[in-house]
Amino acid sequence: MIRLLDIWIAFVGLIVGFPVMVLLYLVSLFDTGSPIFVQERVGRHGKPFRLVKFRTMRKTATSVATHLANVDDITRFGRFLRRTKLDELPQLWNVLKGDMSLVGPRPCLFNQVELIQERESRGVLDARPGITGLAQVNDIDMSTPQLLAETDAVMLSSLDLKHYFRYILQTVTGKGAGDRVKSRE
Repeated sequence: MIRLLDIWIAFVGLIVGFPVMVLLYLVSLFDTGSPIFVQERVGRHGKPFRLVKFRTMRKTATSVATHLANVDDITRFGRFLRRTKLDELPQLWNVLKGDMSLVGPRPCLFNQVELIQERESRGVLDARPGITGLAQVNDIDMSTPQLLAETDAVMLSSLDLKHYFRYILQTVTGKGAGDRVKSRE
């Protein structure tokens, strides 16, 4: 049932959101010169997939987890995209393809070994990664691998239609900080 909802919502979201995505693409074109960001992430059963997002950082930025990124690499428009979570819109394509779900554990990078191990030990990697979930709406990010994996496992064990729509609604209405880059002290 959830997979069918994912497909339907992603399809409608891509159609309805298309004009917004075109506008964001054009603004991003002037901002970074390369509006789309594609990165290999850990998917279901630990298999790689190519995540698609709007670029929020300079093209020369190092490919690391967000909490390790350099705050100076984020563009001004990129900050807006992250704050409003509009950088996530292209991931609807990943949902439609079946790489992701709307709700699930955020996909990590392959170099985040501790998080992968924590998730593996809790069965979290058996699920499709998601755009949002319990951890995201509660400001738990990848800087705390054990807590994140525990939260992901709790979410997956209780994920039903009520929680599915709750996490989506909380994300759309602004609960959670989105991808945070630690500011310099």
